[in-house]
Amino acid sequence: MNTPKPAGSGLWQDALRRFAKNKLSVTAALIIIMITFMAIFAPWVSPAHYSEANFDDAWQFPSLTHPMGTDSIGRDYFSRIIYGARISLIIGFVAQMISLLIGVPLGAIAGFLGGRADYIVMRLVDVMSVFPSLLFAILIMAWLGSGLTNVLFAIGVTGWVGVCRLVRAQFLSLRESDFVRSARSMGASNTRIIVRHMLPNALSPIIVGLAMGIPQAIFAEAGLSFLGLGINPPTPSWGQMVSSHLPNVIYYWHLALFPVFMIALIMLGFSLVGDGLRDALDPRMNE
Repeated sequence: MNTPKPAGSGLWQDALRRFAKNKLSVTAALIIIMITFMAIFAPWVSPAHYSEANFDDAWQFPSLTHPMGTDSIGRDYFSRIIYGARISLIIGFVAQMISLLIGVPLGAIAGFLGGRADYIVMRLVDVMSVFPSLLFAILIMAWLGSGLTNVLFAIGVTGWVGVCRLVRAQFLSLRESDFVRSARSMGASNTRIIVRHMLPNALSPIIVGLAMGIPQAIFAEAGLSFLGLGINPPTPSWGQMVSSHLPNVIYYWHLALFPVFMIALIMLGFSLVGDGLRDALDPRMNE
């Protein structure tokens, strides 16, 4: 005997209800919201501007005046950490949007049309999969040069492969569904079937893939900035902050500890949120 669903029940309402029961994922989401809030309101939250230097305060360890210490030219490290969160979040979200804009249409075309279109798209995916994405991003950055726009492009155009495979698999499973056949029999165009019928039914795994891809993009930016191919100084980036003070971390431990901790924290947060969304949107979790 099936248990009746409560009023207002639906896919997204049920998913939100199940996600709220996952305390670990909710805590991770609150941490991400807090970091995002600090990044957006950095000019009002941070004690100083990220480029404001005071040579008299250089190389200070954490204290009440400077909670995370100062760097080699006396810039407040806590302020630079807050402003650095802006770069990580911009990279994470925008690079994933670029990956979605490339991967979703290609995956939809391959999965829906099949045949030659599927063959061409999958051969392109195979070629892209030969190269490690970070190595490919390094090659692009070495060609284009450092800078935020180039970082977004390099990470975005190398991160679409997983999205494409995911969308293709979803469309392959949906294209023979009854609602697709009904829409086709009523004369709906391929574009309308893809956009109005199939894509909404494939949103759940796409959303989970987006949440899982954000920490990968953040880590890729940190790696590029660590190699000197990322964000141009004096704009702070967590990876760049570690790289620029690497020779001094033996004596001034705080210069590496805090940016590395923030990278790990935000990556862990998005990974836990992705896990929670995957469980919440899984149809098998329905009662």
